[in-house]
Amino acid sequence: MEQNQTAARVVRGRNRIRTADAGSDDVRSHIQRVALELFIEEGYDKTSLREIAEKLGVTKAALYYHFPTKDDIVNSLIEHRIAAVDALMEWAEAQPRDEPTRMEFVRRYSVLHDVAKHEHVIRFFERNQTLINTLPAGKLMKGQMERVFAFIMDPSESTVQQMRRAMAIFTIHAGHFVLRGRDDLTPQERRDATLVVAEDLMRQAAAAAASE
Repeated sequence: MEQNQTAARVVRGRNRIRTADAGSDDVRSHIQRVALELFIEEGYDKTSLREIAEKLGVTKAALYYHFPTKDDIVNSLIEHRIAAVDALMEWAEAQPRDEPTRMEFVRRYSVLHDVAKHEHVIRFFERNQTLINTLPAGKLMKGQMERVFAFIMDPSESTVQQMRRAMAIFTIHAGHFVLRGRDDLTPQERRDATLVVAEDLMRQAAAAAASE
């Protein structure tokens, strides 16, 4: 996982977790980042709160103060993404359901997804597929993605065109994984390249649908 170069320096103690700037949001963000790294690398089921505490260099009691369970950590991780996608859907559903709106939706989704935490949350669920149907947070994510696809796909179009539209969204998800080893690319260049492919897929779907 890419490291956050601007992360606050953390001061550790046996019974406390605090950053040099000692804000509760900074502490929670640091715990989230460390836990997410372990969940992705080791797997959610194989990672215990004790291991997270050890990685943080604190006691379990210090970790429990902020997050009593692993589920609480996962729920906190998706809160921002759920709110952001909900806001995007509210905007989209208030617009005419036409091709320009769908294309603008893809552009806005690309910007939203490029937030590092959002990318890593998607990666977490891809690494831990069973959690989609078992964790409350996973079910929320699944329901929200179904809402995204229901908007972006046109049931009156052929299966091929619907797949093209769905793959436009998956392309945005895949960009981080496919291009993450490219140290010569900036995050903006990576996002631009993924968006070009996603937009191409949308244009192909629209052109093919118009000719049917």
